[in-house]
Amino acid sequence: MITGEIKSKIDLIWEDFWTGGITNSISVLEQMTYLFFMKMLDDAQTKAESNANLLGTTLVNPTFPAGQHWHNPETEQDVPYERLRWHVFKNDDGASMFQNIRMNVFPFIKNLNSGRESAYSRFMENATFLIPNARTLVKVVEGVDSLDMNNRDTMGDVYEYVLGKMAASGTNGQFRTPRHIISMMVRLMKPTMTDIVCDPAMGSAGFIVESAKYIKSHYAQELMRKENQEHYRNHMFHGFDTDQTMLRIGAMNLMLHNVDNPDIEYKDSLSTDNTDAERYTLCLANPPFAGNIDKEVIAKSLTKIAPTKKTELLFVALFTRMLQLGGRCASIVPDGVLFGTSSGHKAVRRELVDNQRLQAVISMPSGVFKPYAGVSTAILIFTKTNSGGTDKVWFYDMRADGFSLDDKRNPVSDNDIPDIIHRFEHLEKEATRTRKDQSFLVPAEEIRQNDYDLSINKYKEVERVKVEYEPTATILQRLEETEHHFTKGLTQLKELIKI
Repeated sequence: MITGEIKSKIDLIWEDFWTGGITNSISVLEQMTYLFFMKMLDDAQTKAESNANLLGTTLVNPTFPAGQHWHNPETEQDVPYERLRWHVFKNDDGASMFQNIRMNVFPFIKNLNSGRESAYSRFMENATFLIPNARTLVKVVEGVDSLDMNNRDTMGDVYEYVLGKMAASGTNGQFRTPRHIISMMVRLMKPTMTDIVCDPAMGSAGFIVESAKYIKSHYAQELMRKENQEHYRNHMFHGFDTDQTMLRIGAMNLMLHNVDNPDIEYKDSLSTDNTDAERYTLCLANPPFAGNIDKEVIAKSLTKIAPTKKTELLFVALFTRMLQLGGRCASIVPDGVLFGTSSGHKAVRRELVDNQRLQAVISMPSGVFKPYAGVSTAILIFTKTNSGGTDKVWFYDMRADGFSLDDKRNPVSDNDIPDIIHRFEHLEKEATRTRKDQSFLVPAEEIRQNDYDLSINKYKEVERVKVEYEPTATILQRLEETEHHFTKGLTQLKELIKI
């Protein structure tokens, strides 16, 4: 768990960047990520060297071969690998360190395309070193050096805290799915050791990271087996994005959670470039809302399900294609998906109800994504069957998520999330609930009769309480008495003023 001391250190590093003139929050995070990577590479080899010396063995494929030189393709100079190691250059004077990192160390990590860290280094091609001067670099390096990069759990928390600062700044056009909402969705879906997890709109990889943490927490014994560890590190987690910066950030986030070589790709998930079909067992996502894309690039397999150009509908169609039979999905969608009247909207809902097994619709309050967006959203949960199976759909009206629903999003006591998780785990008990309750079951046939409308207000019963008002004569009498008292007081005040 991240401590107040570590938060203070991160805050100081963040402040050093801003003081140095880097004020775009995503640029701050990106530059910090590069320095984290530099230190992690050196710390990992230092630990491996210590183990090799202890066992009397030779280090295999070291990142920094002792006594050898690296050829810098940008300067055409040969640089001793030793000069590229964090524990060496951190002791240089400011000017030497700045020159070495800018001219040698940064090009080195950009060209590093082998080893366990390759998932991150794959996306370094367009990376740019932005730290403007030696003074800023020295302060930031000192700050990063004070962090223990060997404790991956702590560093994972550190990175999530940094991501939170990026979101809080609200200056980069990116906004993250709140961590507690991600955690709720993962706990609802309960990833297993055999799952193959994918987020086709991964951003900073929040859903994948939370799934990895859930696996580590619930399958600690199973993870001790070599084959499970191999699956966890290299084959379990997959994600796509069209933003190289977010791919770098997401890959680092995963690396810090011990997912060293995930399948992270630069890919437009909705285009013909994405041919994944029946590949994954679990999809978790918050895909982009209210967007339209060029019809020519949309995969035809998606428009067969959803004849539309709206991204929020196409992603739902994509999940049904990407999942294996029996695969599960939990995705955030804008409310319009639930009740929209276009042919695309109706086709997607019909697909979920008639051809797959739609299990739950959890409506969330509009303040969940504030201060970045005020859109009302819901979570759709379904299982791929390709043969139907929807019997009853569980609806839940989330009214509170543990935070105020204004722009400040301060912690509050009201929180429906524990109740949502408990009730979803015991859906058999929901049969006794009525439409006046906060959650209830609706038969699939009733949904069909309502043109596949999935908005909770379509089925919720509002209990109206009869209010008895006073007779008009009584109200008028009270007004006359009030007027009399006012007039009397005004007369007395006038007499006092005359005196």
